[in-house]
Amino acid sequence: MGPLIKPETLAGNSIYGVRQVQYTVDGVSGRDFIDALTAASFKQSVAIESAASGYVAVVKARQRKVDDLGKVLAYLSKAVGSLKTKGGKSGDKVTVDNSSWVKSMANAYGISLSWDGDKMTRGDIQKAQTRVEYELDKEDNNLQQDIVSLQSFLTKRDNAYSTAAKLVRKANDAARSTIRNIG
Repeated sequence: MGPLIKPETLAGNSIYGVRQVQYTVDGVSGRDFIDALTAASFKQSVAIESAASGYVAVVKARQRKVDDLGKVLAYLSKAVGSLKTKGGKSGDKVTVDNSSWVKSMANAYGISLSWDGDKMTRGDIQKAQTRVEYELDKEDNNLQQDIVSLQSFLTKRDNAYSTAAKLVRKANDAARSTIRNIG
């Protein structure tokens, strides 16, 4: 891929000894310097915008996974909390609320759980809680990294738009000044 902006000296054209140059931006020729920089800045900001939208999708998917794992952990915690603390046997089983949903979410995220129908033992629930907490922590860390990357992309995009807007403003101010000086 070649450079985005290519200067081309216009042969035989000079004004008061200054050679004239036109610019080609992404294949479109005949642009002056300000126009070329503005077009390049807007193209850069659009490219960053499209890359940022991909990051947004990743962040949303990861956030859904974190939410789902948090709900699975809540159901498991509620189930282990419903077991008797005194006089209960280690093999006592308890029904997990929304067990089919909990099973499907755990399986979807690669967490295997030991079930007996809709019931689990305290030991199985505690093992499951540990696995879910590990996966939740891992996904939460990844989510935070993705959010930082997204913020970086958005900052770059804002800077590119700001640069393009400043160039347009400067070109407009220069044109006004020239017109004012003519009169």
